[in-house]
Amino acid sequence: MQPTYSSSRILQPVRYWFILFSLCVALVMNSTPPSAWPWMPDWVALLLVFWSIREPRYVGMGSAFLLGLAMDVADANLLGQHALAYVLAAYAASSLSRRILWFPLVQQAMHVLPLLLAVQLMQIGVRATPGVELPGLSYFAGPVIATCLWFPLTFVLLLPQYRPTEHDANRPI
Repeated sequence: MQPTYSSSRILQPVRYWFILFSLCVALVMNSTPPSAWPWMPDWVALLLVFWSIREPRYVGMGSAFLLGLAMDVADANLLGQHALAYVLAAYAASSLSRRILWFPLVQQAMHVLPLLLAVQLMQIGVRATPGVELPGLSYFAGPVIATCLWFPLTFVLLLPQYRPTEHDANRPI
């Protein structure tokens, strides 16, 4: 018998401020100096894919476009590079959301890997158009590491939705 890793608990609705907060934290994490290392994951792309899969009503192509423009300005890159890649990733993630959520977390991560690789390929394609030098294969280590982070990221981001319905004064969460 194969073990299942899905919970039988019904999640409470996600709060919109929590989605905004997590996306802002991802934007800040992408703007820090270590984000320039080739093996660092694109946190904004990862969280956009996560929330586009989990909450396609709240996070979609519009928020992906705005976050992409913010990343383009923060990185001083070609304007529209991140925006185009993020919009396509959000569209694909929201289109596949019902299918992806049927799978356990490990298989969900395997579905997310091509989406994150597509973000990187789209950014390379936009960069290659004016003739900028192409990065090496280490550029694709970020999506692989982000895929490995899918399980802990899912646990952390869904934790606030596991609140009990009744308030207990002795329980801290």
